[in-house]
Amino acid sequence: MKALFLVYHGFSETNGISKKIHYQVDALKACGLDVQTCYLSESDGNKYRMIDDAILCDYGRGIKGKLLKRIEFNSIADYAINEGIRFVYIRSDHNANPFTIKMVKKMRKAGIRVVMEIPTYPYDNEKPSSGRKLQRFLDKYFRNSLAKHLCRIVTFSDYKSIFGTPTIQISNGVDFSKIKLKQKTNDTSHELHLIGVAEIHYWHGFDRLVQGLVNYYKKDPDYKVFFHLVGNFFGEREKNDILPLIETNHLESYIILHGAKHGEELDLLFEQSDMAIGSLARHRSGITNIKTLKNREYAARGLSFIYSEQDSDFEDKPYILKVPADESPIDIRLIIEFYQKRKMSPLEIRNSIQSLSWVEQMKKVITII
Repeated sequence: MKALFLVYHGFSETNGISKKIHYQVDALKACGLDVQTCYLSESDGNKYRMIDDAILCDYGRGIKGKLLKRIEFNSIADYAINEGIRFVYIRSDHNANPFTIKMVKKMRKAGIRVVMEIPTYPYDNEKPSSGRKLQRFLDKYFRNSLAKHLCRIVTFSDYKSIFGTPTIQISNGVDFSKIKLKQKTNDTSHELHLIGVAEIHYWHGFDRLVQGLVNYYKKDPDYKVFFHLVGNFFGEREKNDILPLIETNHLESYIILHGAKHGEELDLLFEQSDMAIGSLARHRSGITNIKTLKNREYAARGLSFIYSEQDSDFEDKPYILKVPADESPIDIRLIIEFYQKRKMSPLEIRNSIQSLSWVEQMKKVITII
């Protein structure tokens, strides 16, 4: 069956979302589908809509290019119909509007099965950037209309219906062939190294861990705890939540800001680390239940990790440490005590999530569609 995986943005090799999409496409191919990817690209100021390596539309540059890439979707529908595409998987960009509705209606009229993945739900409490406020306003107005034309909505939550449309509930998966297993257990008799990897948003709650380290180091402990923060700050809010705490309390030696890393550099940082930090503040965006990609990637690498939301795939795992979903600083001593009692090896942790491969997750979508 010919399929099209549609995203409304481009790709970056350091970006976790980009990697996830590539994993999903590979998984669909492994399930026997003939999959093409539709995405946006830019070169020398020109905006393009691409199908794999071929240009579908050249939108030009300047205001014209910026506008067309947001409203011109007829070319996608025509391509899908003319090429005999039978299944379209859309990754939502919170961009329901008359143009996306028209595209989906046209494809559905041609007998194409269309599903849309909503990566995070609910999302109304996620504050959009200033440039996306109009898009989010339109999405809120039109999303129910868009949803009624979809076959299903794919969700990583426990919601059985979203915007009145039945869901397909899956977990974020992992591609074990692309994630390196931690090879050794470090000597933690005198120090512990924590790692958090993400494009840093306020709902990651890393400031809670930083405040916990502020409290911990006020007592001048002999046992040292380091936090390796890997990723770029999303905006000024996140910088203001974290950087002043580090600078005012002179914790630059213990909280290391690495920026975005990938490949061997990222593998080395994981090898040097002992425990990982997941999301600590999903409650800030109104989310209680979510199956994040990062939790699964940490487990695939063989690391114990910490998080605060409800994730049904991990709640009973002995290698996870749950912290309250509130604004309290993280108790660093609890982390130390938990880690020192841990018994599972990296390989045992990795093996505990074999059912969470992307192939197994995307099979759920194909089976229902």
